[in-house]
Amino acid sequence: MAHFFTDNLIGVFFFYGLAFFSMGLAVLLEISHSSELDFAQSLKYLAGFGLVHGSHEWFEMGLIIRLSLTGEVEDDWVYYLRLLLLGISFILLVAFGARLIIGPGKPRLMLWIILAAISLWGIGLILILSGGPITRAQLVAADVYTRYSLAIPGAALTTWGLLLQRRAFQKVGMARFSLDVAIAAIAFAFYGGIGQLFASPSTIFPSTYLNAVVFLTWFGFPIQGFRALTAIIAAIFIIRSLRAFDEENRRRIHQLGDAQRAEQEHLIALRAELLHRTVQAQEFERQRIAHELHDATGQTLTALGLGLRGLTQTVPVEPQRAIQQAQELESLATNGIADLQRIVSGLHPPQLDELGLLAALRWYAQEITARYNLPITVTGSQDAELQDPEVRLVLFRIVQEAITNTIRHAQASQVLVSLDIDAQEICLLVFDDGKGFDVDAVLGGREYKCIGLLGMIERSALIGGRCEIRSQPGSGVTVEVRISRVER
Repeated sequence: MAHFFTDNLIGVFFFYGLAFFSMGLAVLLEISHSSELDFAQSLKYLAGFGLVHGSHEWFEMGLIIRLSLTGEVEDDWVYYLRLLLLGISFILLVAFGARLIIGPGKPRLMLWIILAAISLWGIGLILILSGGPITRAQLVAADVYTRYSLAIPGAALTTWGLLLQRRAFQKVGMARFSLDVAIAAIAFAFYGGIGQLFASPSTIFPSTYLNAVVFLTWFGFPIQGFRALTAIIAAIFIIRSLRAFDEENRRRIHQLGDAQRAEQEHLIALRAELLHRTVQAQEFERQRIAHELHDATGQTLTALGLGLRGLTQTVPVEPQRAIQQAQELESLATNGIADLQRIVSGLHPPQLDELGLLAALRWYAQEITARYNLPITVTGSQDAELQDPEVRLVLFRIVQEAITNTIRHAQASQVLVSLDIDAQEICLLVFDDGKGFDVDAVLGGREYKCIGLLGMIERSALIGGRCEIRSQPGSGVTVEVRISRVER
């Protein structure tokens, strides 16, 4: 069997390099996808190790092929290049294992570990290669030292890190992938603990006693075959563990679906509550109008009827008294008309249709200021071109709702209303300097305390507009409505 592996050493190096290169390529392709697993953030170092170390083994294979064809031994610079590729690959393996162990959020510690590994390797190479002309024995010793100082610690760290990742998979409910990383951990343990321990014979302890020649004598096949076998096993189970990202994506899609369904149910409930509140508001408004008509207009008309009846009896007897009664009845009728106009204006301000939105907003601002002592400033461009009565009414109601919320909740000292109309867009801004609130918490809550805010958003959407409510605790509230005139 020893002769079989020796005669087919090129094939051993090919599959050895293929295993790690394929692993690196598969990992590199996988980590391009977004993932919340910390395992994914560590894999970039493993991808680098696989690609670089696989290239190193294929480089070794090329040199063997060249030697068998030409009988020429490689130049020293080629040996330096091999040593550099070997060292870089094992430094990446150290980084992978260290990243798995220390976890996220410690980039400085990662940097120190990598620098320590590079320093240890570099100082050792300087000591080995110094002291006169460099011989082949020194180059072999440098190769062995690289495996002892980087490969074995890197494999040990990777084994430890993968075992920790096994527990992490179990904690997040991905236990079926924990076996894959456990087998990969065992493969890396054998790869570093045995595959790199039995290096080429050199002056570096313990390669003087435990080396590739001894391994071949003991087991009957070269150490490269053992490395290739452990590399293939590690690569297979690392690639198998990458299925965890597909599982994570399926879970995220399922969670997003659940969240979307919950949000839809929440919106349906909110709309149902909004409809319920709207109906309640309509009934309340009807009751209010009925009470006002009964208490004010109804009593006025009753008084007018009784006064006119008495007037018919007074005119023949006391003409002067009749004139006085007529004047009182005229004043009563005037007050009744004023009350009726007030009720009608509350339902639908006539200024909105007769004078336009800006005039209606100024009238409403004067009414609120007089009633609640809340200064309201209304500015804006003339809205003669705003002919759509539905748009005028919706914008007026949004201002009403915004100012009502300010009166009820904001404890504001002033309100600013701005109406800007041009050929492209209608922009309405309502700002108060009150105590503000957390918009996301209010709109995203499950309590129905934001019906008025949702009503403004719904009203804007009905006319093809967009309503944005911006606020933070202590910074007031801004309600911005934008309606594109081009689309309409």
